[in-house]
Amino acid sequence: MESISADDRDELLRTFREEALHLELRDVYATNGGEVDKFAAWKAGEPWDEADYRAWMRPWCDRIRADTANGKTYRTAKVVSEPLSDYHRWGYPLAGMLHEAGQQVRFVPRRLLSAVALPGNDFWLLDRTTATFNVFSPEHEVCDRQLSTDPDVIEFCLTSFEAVWKLGVPQPEYHPD
Repeated sequence: MESISADDRDELLRTFREEALHLELRDVYATNGGEVDKFAAWKAGEPWDEADYRAWMRPWCDRIRADTANGKTYRTAKVVSEPLSDYHRWGYPLAGMLHEAGQQVRFVPRRLLSAVALPGNDFWLLDRTTATFNVFSPEHEVCDRQLSTDPDVIEFCLTSFEAVWKLGVPQPEYHPD
């Protein structure tokens, strides 16, 4: 594994050719621009402002729309504890926006995964040739990004992702009550 910068990872996400698979394993994140503040405001009882959230999500959703219109595929499997953490309850409508934009999102109850081999960190698997891993600090922030093109690592990530994906519930059908 080699460490890469956020910019390097973002470039890989901009330039993949066909398929981006994303496996999320954590119940809490503090990674995206503005996310920490928006989550904290929601936890403090501030009302959900859909127009504000749609504006915040627009750049990523526009990219998904453009890419999927050009034949690219995005699939995200979110492994979640149940009942959902505050973070995932807050983020559920955001996953709906991603779904509307063309990203396939599935929620996968952690209790279903006891016999599934999983990597130690979240990853993006791009075109089944490149894996990028996010390593998190105890404060839920990315403290390292790693890159691998090792065929064994790629196969492990693909096998793990597909096993999780099969057990997932599509975002529109998942009810986080």
